[in-house]
Amino acid sequence: MKIIGFVYTDGQTEMVLKGDSCLLNGRKPMFIPDRTKELGVTECLILRVSRLGKEIGLKFANRYYDAVAPGADFAALDILRDLQSSGRPWTKAIDFDYSMAIGEWCEVPSDEADWTKGLVLSPEEAISEASKVMTIRQGDLIYIQKKCAPRRVEKEDIIRKEIDGEEKLYCKIK
Repeated sequence: MKIIGFVYTDGQTEMVLKGDSCLLNGRKPMFIPDRTKELGVTECLILRVSRLGKEIGLKFANRYYDAVAPGADFAALDILRDLQSSGRPWTKAIDFDYSMAIGEWCEVPSDEADWTKGLVLSPEEAISEASKVMTIRQGDLIYIQKKCAPRRVEKEDIIRKEIDGEEKLYCKIK
């Protein structure tokens, strides 16, 4: 399984990869890693890829995912700033154990307007762009961040997301 992300930084959208050890689900808490003094979170939408595809055209991309979930993408902001300023890869700052909280999976809503508001790319654009770089396979996850700066989180903060009045994401920071 691959975890492909589209993140927003310095006014641009970048594609990144995360390992599967980053997944945090089941309402488990997020423990702030000892190596960072500044943990940030960005809200995102996660797509579950449902079929094999490469070089997928935009108009066919909606056929390649079968469920969505709200997510919270965590980053070590102090480490990220250092890596970005020196032009080094961001892996140490964004790809660490439990750095991606996943909420409950939902069917893909027929009306995209509300749940895709503010994303750096539409779900179809993300599928199409990811498939231009690598083959996507059933079970891969693609996450799309909101177009905003990460907000800092502290111990005892709670990350929540409701969809249609029902809580779909809950993550307490420890």
